[in-house]
Amino acid sequence: MNYTEHFEGIKLDVQAVDIEISDALQQSVRDSISKIKRHARIDSVDVYFKEETAQSTNQKSVHMRVGIPGNDVFAQDEGDNWFQLLKNVEEKLKKQLEKR
Repeated sequence: MNYTEHFEGIKLDVQAVDIEISDALQQSVRDSISKIKRHARIDSVDVYFKEETAQSTNQKSVHMRVGIPGNDVFAQDEGDNWFQLLKNVEEKLKKQLEKR
């Protein structure tokens, strides 16, 4: 499932390889962006969901690139719960933006 939308003036591109993203998870992505944008002016966000069925643990991964003026920030996490992974990535990105 891949989709692109404009959310609060930000180009949001979500890619999920062979995975259907629920409406609740899509809303979680938007909520994360709202929290991150308090720390910087954001032009675009790319979110990548991936599931590795060959691995027994940490099968799911979330990667997020936030396009801001200057160098983009990037974070990723692996685990078993999409919502927790998204929250962890959000926290990592906020820390990077606070350091700037």
